[in-house]
Amino acid sequence: MVAETHAEEDGYFRFQIPFNEPLEGGWHPYEVSVDDQTGKHKYQVTRQEEFFLPYASSYGIISDIDDTFLISHSRRSFKKLFVLLAKNVQARKPFDDVVKHYQLLSLASRTNPVHPANIFFYVSSSEWNLYDMIIRFAELNGLPKAVLKLKKIKSGLDDFLMTGSGSHDHKLRKIQNIVEFYPELQFILLGDDSQKDPEIYEEICGMFAANIRAVYIRQTRTRSKSATTLLLKKIQERGIDTCYFSHSNKAIIHSLETGIVFQQPTENN
Repeated sequence: MVAETHAEEDGYFRFQIPFNEPLEGGWHPYEVSVDDQTGKHKYQVTRQEEFFLPYASSYGIISDIDDTFLISHSRRSFKKLFVLLAKNVQARKPFDDVVKHYQLLSLASRTNPVHPANIFFYVSSSEWNLYDMIIRFAELNGLPKAVLKLKKIKSGLDDFLMTGSGSHDHKLRKIQNIVEFYPELQFILLGDDSQKDPEIYEEICGMFAANIRAVYIRQTRTRSKSATTLLLKKIQERGIDTCYFSHSNKAIIHSLETGIVFQQPTENN
């Protein structure tokens, strides 16, 4: 299949191609080739990637990145910048038990406790130049494979210093697009209280209450934030489960108690 498009100002090509062939759920490989023989600088490039087709009883898992599963110190700009510049991907750390929670969520099912992996989306206000680092971090730490939704790459020192901050309309739009693209799924949202996740998720729940199964917010301060507690209460009033936690073990217990995930049987059972 051939599609024609023009590069946007940031140098990226964006296009959608309809696909109507029957496929089983799961990850599927595909190949994309760019062949431009018309411009002044002729070039051709080919790349192999994958796309995910959800199963009928799947959940969609939408997770923030910084200070949700990746320790980033988002509330402290200079420390966050130091970590970003001084620590390579091998030195970056996930929160305790967060990988265990995400692995359990990857097997969650609305109808069957023994089920293939769900689709994950890692949605962040960080930029596309961090794509390779995030992918490598997920691989090194055993986090589920995911579709990444990031912001356009910034240019200039001021933009670099503010990486991951600023307007979060991007994140709201990306999540809205995901839910609208997969109307047959129910979604689990994971974020933290360091920036705007509670406000964004409350707005999403107002738009798509029937599509949201649960909302998890990590507590990044010593004390919980009253504004976050209030927003989660509003979400609960829509019939959506919520969990405000400082340690992922609490989130795991919540997922088990609410039936989102099932206790995996041991060899002795």
